[in-house]
Amino acid sequence: MTDFVDAGRRSLAKLVQSTGTSAVMVSFLDSDVGFVEALYEMPLEHFPIEPAVASALAWSAAAGLTPDEEAIRQTLTGSALFAEQLSSALMVALGLPGAT
Repeated sequence: MTDFVDAGRRSLAKLVQSTGTSAVMVSFLDSDVGFVEALYEMPLEHFPIEPAVASALAWSAAAGLTPDEEAIRQTLTGSALFAEQLSSALMVALGLPGAT
């Protein structure tokens, strides 16, 4: 897991293109909201949970990871004092090695 401060728009696509591997990125807005991107962007007004969970599971499986479906659903629908807490839980739920 790496932090990219002010990496800019399309930074995830550039990272995937340069490394040839899967990637997921969470952008934070004032520690209130985390925007999750895995090679695509989904506007908040078009955020149905089940397709988002299915996409997260598919991304994780394609990356060779072992995801936890219920934990993914909980992080996408849950709340926390800071959005960073949910993103950490999402990384664990996706099965990323070393995520805490």
